[in-house]
Amino acid sequence: MSATSPLLPGMPADGAEPVFREPWEAHAFALAVSLHQRGLFTWPEWADALALQIGAAQAAGDADAGDTYYRHWLAALETLVARKGASSDDELTRYRQAWDRAADRTPHGQAIELREQDFR
Repeated sequence: MSATSPLLPGMPADGAEPVFREPWEAHAFALAVSLHQRGLFTWPEWADALALQIGAAQAAGDADAGDTYYRHWLAALETLVARKGASSDDELTRYRQAWDRAADRTPHGQAIELREQDFR
């Protein structure tokens, strides 16, 4: 990892490298790194957003067994992206729902592709 994308407390890791159980986790990680590199937010802003998300999840009963870390990562990223004005909550919801529709119709093991009809 570079100095611009340090491991954060609680991040699943193997030594100094992050560990991903599913491809979407790696994509969410890469998206956060890319948005940081483009200047959307600083690492301290990111760490604060993630800590708030994890804290809220724990307060709501998340056992913090490590299997939900990247779900918190994604929720924190969506919150920060909306707060910074790079997207809106409505737009993020629209894309999340489209993604769910696309995933539902896609056979296991195949790449999920968004289509225009997924946004209806």
